[in-house]
Parts: sequence; structure tokens; C-alpha cells
Amino acid sequence: MPANEVQNLTRQLAECLVRRGQRICTAESCTGGLIAKTFTDLAGSSEWFDRGFVTYSNQSKIDMLGVCAETLAQYGAVSQQVAAEMVAGAISHSEAQLAIAVTGIAGPGGGSEEKPVGTVWFGFVCDGKISTEQRHFDGDRGAVRQNSLHFAIEKILHLVQE
Repeated sequence: MPANEVQNLTRQLAECLVRRGQRICTAESCTGGLIAKTFTDLAGSSEWFDRGFVTYSNQSKIDMLGVCAETLAQYGAVSQQVAAEMVAGAISHSEAQLAIAVTGIAGPGGGSEEKPVGTVWFGFVCDGKISTEQRHFDGDRGAVRQNSLHFAIEKILHLVQE
């Protein structure tokens, strides 16, 4: 996906959030802050972007977002349950009304038969409701991360516009 498409989606999201008087935050694992970077690349983002959490390790998910150690132990970091807890933690530890969480396996290692490289779980908070979605992206580490970025922004924009 072209970079200008992500920039256009980000601009649309920014306009929606400014109109609604709302702010967004991010909780990122496999994307390593890429979503927050993309948001802050847009001039004026301080009007609608609150903060980003980069929680790559399990311990950081626990410490910064309040993800339960038991959830991580039972389901693994790349799971619907952890994505939901990450996004809930991001909202509760911020001034934002919307949030995106991403946890996945970008590769090239770390995959398994059950969770192959390219498996990514997303969590979203919009209008007080938490939703989660799983995607699988083909390609190398960069492609998985870029596709995760694109999907996350596109999905939260869709949720805001509903």
C-alpha cells in the first residue's frame, strides 16, 4: 500500500477526531510505535493524538497497560484476550476517548503452527466499546508492520465514521 494512502487515511481520521473533539492513543507491540509515528508525522496532531505506549515485552504490557500476567500465560501475547486488555489499558491510562492496540508476530521468527508469522491481533475502543479483530499478513517483517499500520488506521476510521 502506498505511503500516501496511509497519510490520506490519517488526515481523514484527524479531521473526524477534531470534529468530534476527541483524542486517540495507541498501544503497540509488533508495530513498535509505527502508528504513533504516523500520527505525529501529521502537523497539528497534538489536537487529536494523546499518547502512545510501545509495550514490546510481556512485562511492559503488564506494567504500562495493566495486562494480566495470567492472560499472557494462558493465551500468549498474540491473542484476542491480550489485544482487548491492551486497548482497555491504553484508554484507562490516557486522556483519549479512542484507542488502537496491536500485538502480533512480524517475523521472521517467533511463529508457530497455531500462530504463524504474520498473525496480528488488533484491539479498538470507539464510543466506549471494545472490539477486536485478527488479521494475517503475508510478507517480510516490514510488510507485516506496514499492513498492520494500514489496517489499524483504516479500521479505527471506519469505526469513528459509523
